[in-house]
Amino acid sequence: MDDFKTQSGIASWLYEADMGQDDLLTRFKAQVEQTTSSQDVPHAQSILHNVPVYDGEAVRKLAPDTKKRRALLAEWTDVLAKGAGVFAIRNGMDNIAVLDEATSIFSQIIEAEKSGAGGGGDHFAKAGANDRIWNALEKHCQANAHNFAHYYSNDTIAMAAEAWLGRGYQMTAQVNRVNPGGEAQKPHRDYHLGFMQADQTLAFPAHAHALSASLTLQGAIAHCDMPIESGPTQLLPFSQHLLEGYLAVGKPAFQTYFAEHYVQIPLQKGDMVFFNPALMHAAGSNISSDIYRMANLLQISSAFGRAMETVNRQKLCVLLYSVLAQAKSDHTLSDLAIRNVIAASAEGYSFPTNLDRDPPIGGLAPKTQAQFMQDGLAAGIPEAELSDQLEQLRLRQQS
Repeated sequence: MDDFKTQSGIASWLYEADMGQDDLLTRFKAQVEQTTSSQDVPHAQSILHNVPVYDGEAVRKLAPDTKKRRALLAEWTDVLAKGAGVFAIRNGMDNIAVLDEATSIFSQIIEAEKSGAGGGGDHFAKAGANDRIWNALEKHCQANAHNFAHYYSNDTIAMAAEAWLGRGYQMTAQVNRVNPGGEAQKPHRDYHLGFMQADQTLAFPAHAHALSASLTLQGAIAHCDMPIESGPTQLLPFSQHLLEGYLAVGKPAFQTYFAEHYVQIPLQKGDMVFFNPALMHAAGSNISSDIYRMANLLQISSAFGRAMETVNRQKLCVLLYSVLAQAKSDHTLSDLAIRNVIAASAEGYSFPTNLDRDPPIGGLAPKTQAQFMQDGLAAGIPEAELSDQLEQLRLRQQS
C-alpha cells in the first residue's frame, strides 16, 4: 500500500494525467506474469493457463468431512487472494437434468421479458446486445421453487462462497445469454468499486480499494457447452493484485495489455468458474453461428455490508430539501456544506435496486437519492417535484 497514497484524491494523477503510468504498468506486468504451481493447489485436477481446475465430484466428496473441507476452502481462499484470483470446477453442477430445467426456465423468462417492456441497460456491454435477466435469483424461485431448491442445494456453490465470504453470505444472480454475433465486453473489474467511473473511485482511500474485493465473490455456471468460439469469459490471472487497478483498468495501456494476454477456459455444461471481483475480465465475443451462450452469473455478497439501523432516508430528503434550497439561495451554507448534509441524510449508493425498473442507463449504476437531491437543488426544482422523483425512485427499486 506504500505505492498508493491513502489520502482521498491523491491518486488523481492516474486519472487526470499519464504521469507514472509506465512504472505502474511495469509493476502490473510483474504481478500478472506469475505462474501457478501445482504445489500451490494440491487439490486441483489440472492447471490451465495458470487457472487451477478442480473436479466437481472430488469437491463434493470432501464437503461432509469438516477437516478436508476446510483444507480445500483454505486453498481456494489463497487462490482468490494470493494466487491466480480464479479457479474452475469441472462438473460443478452434477445434476444436469436440474440444470437443463433451469435453462428452460431462464429462456422462458427471457422471452417473456423481451415481449414486454424490456431493453434495460447493461454494465459493460451495449444495451440490448445480449439477453440478461436481472434478479434471476428471485425470478427463478418464483417460476419454479422446486427446481430452485435443487439447483442451489449444490455443495460446490456453497463451498466457494464460504471460502471467500464465510457465513451469512447473500446470494444474487443475473443470467446472461450472449447470442451468436454478440461482442465482447470491455475489460473491467466488478462490484463495488468496479461499478464506478474512475473519477468516482478517487473519493475512496487506498484501504477501501483493498477492501472492495473482499466484499463479493463472482461466479458463473455454464448452462451450455462453451467452446472458445462461443466467447467464454476472458480472464487475466493475477490481475487482482494491483491495488490501483480500479483506477487503472480503463487506461488504454492496461486495456491493450489485457487484449494481448487474456486467457479463456472452454467450459462444458455444468462447469463453474469463481473469481475475485478485482480480477480483470470480460465476457468474450460469440463468433459462433449457433451457440446461445448462457451463464448464470452469481454475485455473492458478504454479510458485513449492512448498516445497524434502518433509516427512512426518503423522508429525510423531503424534510431537508426546502431547507437546503433556502440555504443555497441566501448563501448561509456553502455548496460543500450542502453536499455534507446530503451525504449525512440521503442514500448515496445505487444498490441494492431492482435493475429491471432502475437500470444503469447512461452509466455503470443507477441514479441515487443523493444525486436527485444535488441535481434538484442545482436546477431549482420545487420540493413537490423532488418528492415525486424520490417516490418514483422508491417504486423502481422495489421488487
